[in-house]
Amino acid sequence: MPQSTKPVTNYALPDHLLDLLGQYLQEQVTPTIEIDPAQLAYRWVGGHNGHLEPLAVNLFLSLDDLHGIDTQKAKLVQNTRQFLKGYPANHVLMTGTRGAGKSSLIRALLQAYHSEGLRIIEIARDDLRVLDKIRAAINALPADCGCHYVVYCDDLAFNGQDESYRTLKSVLDGSLDSEQDKLLVYATSNRRHLLPQLMKDNVNIYNGQTDEVNPYETIDETVSLSDRFGLWLSFHPMDQNTYLHIVRHYLSLSPNRHLDNANDVKESNNEEKNKTLTDNIRAAALRWASERGGRSGRVAYQFSRYWIGQTRLAAEDNPL
Repeated sequence: MPQSTKPVTNYALPDHLLDLLGQYLQEQVTPTIEIDPAQLAYRWVGGHNGHLEPLAVNLFLSLDDLHGIDTQKAKLVQNTRQFLKGYPANHVLMTGTRGAGKSSLIRALLQAYHSEGLRIIEIARDDLRVLDKIRAAINALPADCGCHYVVYCDDLAFNGQDESYRTLKSVLDGSLDSEQDKLLVYATSNRRHLLPQLMKDNVNIYNGQTDEVNPYETIDETVSLSDRFGLWLSFHPMDQNTYLHIVRHYLSLSPNRHLDNANDVKESNNEEKNKTLTDNIRAAALRWASERGGRSGRVAYQFSRYWIGQTRLAAEDNPL
């Protein structure tokens, strides 16, 4: 007896809905992360479904170019060397005044130790949710690749509603595989505890005006993230002599500068430590710092660029 056949009904979504669905799924899935050990530095771009963008790194800045932060520099170098040798090392949090050299130390570290396997991955605070995937990609590298990765997060700070800091807490210390021999986190911040500490939290506790059963846990939560960085480095405002010393150093680095012809930098016994600035540069450098609200290595560097640029331009406009 012949079997009855029923027409097959095809249920298909309209094309525009399929496009929207495909776009949504693509936004929710992070692409596979691949890391090339030969690449010195990457930056994560594109948000949650982004990728690691190779960076063409300028290695002109050396550790010797950073002055006035010798103690912080020595501790960071020691921690990094321990890391590269495979010895225990700590995640690092650098906090303090702006422009003091926190970010410059990271670039100088790469210049000094890239030949020993140091690699940098820069990631923004808003992209910390992909940190676990980056860690997995680093762990997937061959054991003999000889590279050690520092995940660098600049200007790290969170507000009370930002939940991405929990991912960072887990990577630093907390998850079962948080102890890493190929990955450390180096972060810079102008805020010591990374999360906001509000006076009203303390006042509410002392006055009993809080609905929490254990109100002190709120305060513990605000400091729990910074506690997971094993090494804290604090950067403080610099004095005038240190600022002028940095100005002098950056002016001396300029190749083919016209400063010596104008006697703007005076030398004694051909030693840099005995170089002095003439009164016009000294006055201009101090005025430059005053107009920018403070002295720092960044301000000194910016002044040196201004002074060298205007000196070269004046020499070109008025040749001898």
